[in-house]
Amino acid sequence: MKIRDKILIQKYYLNVLNGIFSALGLMLLTFGLWLLFDRNNLFSVLFSSGDNQLVAYISYMLLGIGSVTIFASAVGFLGSAKEIKCLLLTYMSFQILMFVTHMAIPVLILVKKEEVHNQWNNRIDDVISEYGNESLAEQEPVWNILNAVQRNMECCGRYNVTQWERNKNKGNSTQIPCSCIKSSLKKWFCNVSTDSTYSMGCEEYLNTWFENNVLILTAITIGLLITQLFLIALTGQLFRNIRKNNIWPNEP
Repeated sequence: MKIRDKILIQKYYLNVLNGIFSALGLMLLTFGLWLLFDRNNLFSVLFSSGDNQLVAYISYMLLGIGSVTIFASAVGFLGSAKEIKCLLLTYMSFQILMFVTHMAIPVLILVKKEEVHNQWNNRIDDVISEYGNESLAEQEPVWNILNAVQRNMECCGRYNVTQWERNKNKGNSTQIPCSCIKSSLKKWFCNVSTDSTYSMGCEEYLNTWFENNVLILTAITIGLLITQLFLIALTGQLFRNIRKNNIWPNEP
């Protein structure tokens, strides 16, 4: 097969893989924006107050990696289309550096997952304790999301309804959140007996939501790593064949 034919085939596969790489980078960028700006996102709202900057750190990391990934993809497309060796070398260098960076994400998830999950559960318990406190009006978005979870999933508390006994903001001991019963009342607490509330706790739903999002992020990262291995090898071969074609253009 002639060198020119090899170059055309390699350019085609490089552009296909680069397109997949760019799409995965866009997913990371979108994930970061979602965490940072979506005020209806349970995880972000729970960790958006106080000194805990966990969501901000994760968001900025994903935004940075996603942006660099998309930029590198643009360099790769241009270098491949125009057969510019300098851009192909730059692109391959980006890929090697990003491969090392991307490897840190699943390692970070593996190391920090349990810690984040414990913080997640502790924060939900804190929200249940603070719920309805008139001096913490800035926490209302969190309470509204907790209400939405309880109402839509027909659950009450993280474990069960007895968890609401720790809340000291009720008018009396028989009060529970109106979202723990089939009610459309727009207030924090209702006077009902505990045996008329949703019996199931929300922990199973909340844990499933958490695990699914961790799984999505991990899958995107692994997809990026696998794609990069092929891109690094293919870019190196394309660079060598372009250089060889420039020196011996008629060599088979």
